[in-house]
Amino acid sequence: MSKSRVTAEGGMATSYGFTPVDEGEKQQLVNDVFHRVAKRYDVMNDVMSGGLHRAWKDAMVAALNPPRKPGWRFLDVAGGTGDVAFRIVEASSRQASGVVLDINGSMLAVGAERAGKRRLADNLEFVEANAENLPFPDNSFDAYTIAFGIRNVPDIDKALAEASRVLRRGGRFLCLEFSEVQMPILDKVYEAWSFHGIPRLGQAIAGDGEPYRYLVESIRKFPSQPDFAAMIRRAGFARVGWTDYTGGIAALHSGWKI
Repeated sequence: MSKSRVTAEGGMATSYGFTPVDEGEKQQLVNDVFHRVAKRYDVMNDVMSGGLHRAWKDAMVAALNPPRKPGWRFLDVAGGTGDVAFRIVEASSRQASGVVLDINGSMLAVGAERAGKRRLADNLEFVEANAENLPFPDNSFDAYTIAFGIRNVPDIDKALAEASRVLRRGGRFLCLEFSEVQMPILDKVYEAWSFHGIPRLGQAIAGDGEPYRYLVESIRKFPSQPDFAAMIRRAGFARVGWTDYTGGIAALHSGWKI
């Protein structure tokens, strides 16, 4: 598959999709994208994945298998609308508590409103902060999750180091992200859909195709499964591995802090 795959050190921090940007410029550009799509974020994910993101997130939470006992605490990063956090709390029979962290206040506002409607506000705290500089002490959480967000972080290595820092010993790291398609034919179909279908649908549904073009390009710039797994290992995690979903359209990466 012809993709502009690079390691994070090789360009993620200085690329806005396929557009080169100055160091330090990417974060504001990404913020603007998510301010624009916050109220339609779930629709955006349905467009990007053909609705499969819901099944992938269910599989992610099943892999996490949160215990049904009080005191277990998780951090969901780049999870502003609460989609993953709600699943975790429900899977724990509403015993788990957690923090939903996002750098984008518009996304968090949507999530906090949804939590209230689901009567999950007592289980969740919504915090506006940067994944590269988490406002929590060392050894604060039993699990760290991030779904479809890490490719938007300018310095991924720094975010991974922060994930390791805030996890307790024995804590679990799980990252769900669009990835590199491994199946012949499917890769060509997905390539065509990504660059032609998704932006047009985004324009039709949301009246704005540009955020969708960025998101498609950012997937192509993200490291392949083996390269990202190597980054997770360098951050100090053990028993690192990944599971491909739908032929590699998405992958669930896992590691443990030991």
